[in-house]
Formats: sequence, C-alpha cells, structure tokens
Amino acid sequence: MTRKRVTVAVVGATGAVGTEMLRVLRERKFPIGRLKLLASERSAGKRLAYNGDMYRVERLDKRSFDGVDVALFSAGASRSLEFGPEAVRRGAVVVDNSSAFRMQADVPLVVPEVNPHALRGHHGLIANPNCSTIVMLVALKPLHDAARITRIIVSTYQSVSGAGAKAMSQLFEESKLALRQSALTSRRYALKPQLSAAQRKPFATLPAQIAFNVIPQVDVFLDNGYTKEEMKMVHETRKILETPQMPVSATCVRVPVFVSHSESIWIETESPLSPEQARQLLRKAPGVRLVDEPSASRYPMPIDSAGRDEVLVGRIRQDLASEQGRHGLTLWACGDNLRKGAATNAVQIAELLVTR
Repeated sequence: MTRKRVTVAVVGATGAVGTEMLRVLRERKFPIGRLKLLASERSAGKRLAYNGDMYRVERLDKRSFDGVDVALFSAGASRSLEFGPEAVRRGAVVVDNSSAFRMQADVPLVVPEVNPHALRGHHGLIANPNCSTIVMLVALKPLHDAARITRIIVSTYQSVSGAGAKAMSQLFEESKLALRQSALTSRRYALKPQLSAAQRKPFATLPAQIAFNVIPQVDVFLDNGYTKEEMKMVHETRKILETPQMPVSATCVRVPVFVSHSESIWIETESPLSPEQARQLLRKAPGVRLVDEPSASRYPMPIDSAGRDEVLVGRIRQDLASEQGRHGLTLWACGDNLRKGAATNAVQIAELLVTR
C-alpha cells in the first residue's frame, strides 16, 4: 500500500530518545513530507541532521503543531500533559512516550506486535508503554495466545540509558574513577571499588553508585513497597493484554550497562506449554529473535540486543517450582530500551496510523 507523505513533529528532538526517533524514521523510510524538530528553549536553535539535510530545532509552544499530522513526543510527562492535548486540538495525532496518558481509559496503550487493534477509535492521543513492559510483552504475546498466561513474575536488569544522558555520564565517570583508584590501591580494594559521595557529587544522578554495582531501585518508592517503575509494569501489562485481574509482580533493578534492558520472566499458563513448543512459537513471532542454544553459550545479552529492534529471547526452560497441576515456564529476554522500548515502538505506531 502506498503511504501518503505526512508532516511529522518530533518533540524532545535533542534528547536520547528523540535522536533515536530521527534515526528510526530514517532507517524505516517513514513517509515524511515535512519535518519539525521541537525542544525546550534551552535547545532551540540547535541544528540536527536528517537524511542529509540540516534542520533547526524550534522552541516548543502551542502553535508548534499547526499543520502537523503526527507528533512523536519524548519530552517527559509534564511537557506531554501541557502540549499533548493542544497538539490534538490543532489536528495532530500524538504518540506519547511518557507515562502521562498510559492509564487513561480512553487512550490506547499500544505495542504493534501485541495489540494493534487497540488503535481503533483513538481520540488523537496514543501512549507508548514503558520500555520494560514492551520488551516483556513482545516476548510473551505468542505464548499468551497459545496457552493463556495466568501469572507473571519478572525481574528486570535495566540499563542506565533508561534514566537519561546524565545517568549514562554517571556510569562512565564513576567507572573511570573506580578503575583509576583500583590501579593505585591494594588488590583488596579492587574487590570493592566504592567512591565517596564527594567524588560522585559532580555527576551523580542515580540514587547510588552504579559503576561495579547494581541498584534495586528504578524510579521512586510507593507506599506498597514497590517502585513506580514496577507498578507501571503491573498496570500496563494488564491493560495491554486486557486482563485486568492478572497477577503480575515486578522487581526492577538498575545495572551498569549503557543500553538495553534484560529481563528474567516467569509465567504460569492455563494450558501446558513445553519449552520446545515455546521456541517454535517464538521462532516465527513478529519482533522476536530466538537465541536459545545454551550448550553453545548462545543466549540473549544486552550487548547483542543494543542497536536492534527485535527482542532477543532465550534460556527457555520448564519451571521446577510450579505446584502439581500448574504449568510454569521461565525465560530470559533482552531489548534495546531506546529503540524497541521507545523510539521504534512509537514509529511503528505512526506507521500503522499512516497505512490505515
């Protein structure tokens, strides 16, 4: 089908996800007739390349959306709340990467490989799910269709890019400092390369040292003891799979990896599902690449999924702790949080809008 050429605005164009959106739009040959790059006043005036041309970044305001067909937002929830509805009023369809609208009943929350039907009847606002939710559900959707998932327990291993450019800088600077100190001190210190608060202060944005460490906190803690990130996975999974009562539990951890999230996923299913059946389903599933040869040390790793749009899935095995009569399966998945977890998913949604 021939796709009409459209006017596209990228909001937050200078950020990590915004620049990735531009890369994905170019790679997927999205039919752009006119491109507008929007950002805060601080970034206005910068020039960014797209398809061999240079574009000036404009300051975001309410009039920015006049004549825009599709607006891809990645500028944070507060900017989305302020400008998203205004963009819709001025005729644009908004695909928003923040958490601002995800749980609103009349806003579709969409992963194209999982629930494209949810786009029907949208009112101009469409939400991109959390990156960790996207990675998990792309891996689980074919299994859910075949055997109906009844319970999910997931632990995530999330890269620092999910917390933004400052967190990436923190990992880089802390690693340099820790390695330098290890070279100058005893071998015993090298087992615990801990930096002082004063050393970390100039660049720290995460709640603790991330170099040579893991932090069992992603986003703020809520009254129930879970973090906001963990509860996003719970609520978004239920909404996307249209299973409002499904038991879901998540533990989200920040790890010293620059790009790509990893997840250890345990599921129970209504019908029996063997590991080999799961592999057969995943081999032909859209958006999935099966990497499951443990005897050859081939399994998903963030270093391999970074820069890719597929979710890598492997380490598929029967759960050994499921009670008799229950059907448990365990798997491991990795996905690029900046691409499929954000930019690519948003562009795929825009592609569906254009082709429809």
